[in-house]
Amino acid sequence: MTNEEKEMLKRINDYAEEVLGDIDPQKTQVSVQLEKLRPIFEKLAAEKGSSVEDIFIKYMDLASEASVASDNKMREALQDLNDGEEGAPPLLYR
Repeated sequence: MTNEEKEMLKRINDYAEEVLGDIDPQKTQVSVQLEKLRPIFEKLAAEKGSSVEDIFIKYMDLASEASVASDNKMREALQDLNDGEEGAPPLLYR
């Protein structure tokens, strides 16, 4: 992920935290959540001379990439802990 992509993801996530902070994502329709994020997608699209749809797709790709990286980092950290003490029960992560 480039620095520009990291900055874009951070801007969207920061905005999402502001406008979606009180929303339960499990109980709120995705369409409602996306509508609340539309202003940041529109702003980024205007800045980059792109469509809102392209920004949304890029965001989804970046969010997925960040999620996989975070998951891998957690698995590595737990593997290090599991490799430690002989006979200790393993720490599980799903």
